Amino acid sequence: MDDDELIPSVFARDCASRGVLADVTGRWGGLALAALHDGAFRFNALRRRVDGVSEKMLAQTLQALERDGLVIREVQATIPPRVEYSLTPLGEKVAAKFVELIELVEGEFGQIAVAQAAYDRTH
Repeated sequence: MDDDELIPSVFARDCASRGVLADVTGRWGGLALAALHDGAFRFNALRRRVDGVSEKMLAQTLQALERDGLVIREVQATIPPRVEYSLTPLGEKVAAKFVELIELVEGEFGQIAVAQAAYDRTH
């Protein structure tokens, strides 16, 4: 393997980090990470927290984030079995950055709404 292949660059077409970035920034990935940044959740509680996500999409999103090493799925030996999701140390770091972005967007939403309205009037 060439040394060039070991250097991630999301701008390169075949870079594996693009898939991880897509998982994190996709419609549900970032919201799941942000919710888990608040602490561990059982599946249905997480689904209620991430309002609007279907059961299927949340399951797929969590599987992708688990594969990426960002989420831990812990099955507890109870009857019935209890499954809980939490962040790995890397997931905590990624989620913290995503929460910063959410806070920035929410904090500046007044300015964003004005820009959207201006755009909509002229297009």
